[in-house]
Amino acid sequence: MTKDPVCGMVVDEKTAVAQYEYKGKVYYFCAQSCKMAFQKDPEKYLQGKGEGMRMQM
Repeated sequence: MTKDPVCGMVVDEKTAVAQYEYKGKVYYFCAQSCKMAFQKDPEKYLQGKGEGMRMQM
């Protein structure tokens, strides 16, 4: 299990909706919208500035 770096949701790597490799590490996401947000500004989320944010649908 790992945390979605965008929203902070716990994600199972085996069943994650999306994944993205950045700087040699694979990140897992609960939704495509979280993956897209991460792709736009990965450093923002890796510094913890986006964690805990809930995506509005």
